Amino acid sequence: MIANDQELQGTRERIEFFYKTVAQMREECRTPEEYRLYANAYLTEIETMNAEVLDYLKRHPTESAPAEAA
Repeated sequence: MIANDQELQGTRERIEFFYKTVAQMREECRTPEEYRLYANAYLTEIETMNAEVLDYLKRHPTESAPAEAA
C-alpha cells in the first residue's frame, strides 16, 4: 500500500520499468508461448501496482490510509 507521495513516485517509476521490460520481451521472444511465460508475472505485478496507485490517488491528502485486512 502506498503511504505517501515519495512511495507513489517510486511505484510509478517501477511501473514504467516493468512496461519497458514487457515491451522488450514482446520484441525478443520467439513465440507467443515464450512471451506469455516470461511476461505474465510482470503484467500481474503491473496490475497490482496500478491498483495501489489508484487507491492512493482516491484519498485526499488529509485522509489516512485504510487499515489493511489481516
